[in-house]
Amino acid sequence: MTALYASCHRRPIQAIVGIAPLLLALAATPTRAADTITVALDQATISKLPERVATLVIGNPLIADVSVQAGGLLVVTGKGYGATNMIALDRGGAVLAERNIEVVGPHDRIVVVYRGVSRETYSCTPNCEPRMTLGDGQDYFSQTGQQGQLRASLARDAAVSAPAATVSAQGQGGNGAQR
Repeated sequence: MTALYASCHRRPIQAIVGIAPLLLALAATPTRAADTITVALDQATISKLPERVATLVIGNPLIADVSVQAGGLLVVTGKGYGATNMIALDRGGAVLAERNIEVVGPHDRIVVVYRGVSRETYSCTPNCEPRMTLGDGQDYFSQTGQQGQLRASLARDAAVSAPAATVSAQGQGGNGAQR
């Protein structure tokens, strides 16, 4: 009976001794937030940075870009599909935070048209308009990009050549002419 009693009490002790190295290894690992920042392609999201951040490292800047704003705000912009990570370091090089960044497809309603192997993407919110999206055919992507650049250039030129608008005392806008 004594041998049976000793055998029954030895197993829990052996289990605890077997788990102890695992628990010590987990305790020795620095705690890092495994939070994931999810952002849509070509959009931005805001997150809070820990205090004392001196350096931000982005694993793959082709997937996401970050910029720091006043008050410790971090702006994360989705640049390409996929996942990467961000590491925040203090001046001494100690890791303050590590976050995963996942860039996903757009949340708006899109229509994808395939013409053989070439792909075209349209944003349909509410009317379908061309949308440059990674993975579109080269000709469609280039043509849509050139149209967007030309439009932006024409808008800049029109703003430079137009007379400045003024606001009268009654709060009505005008082109600067006196009444």
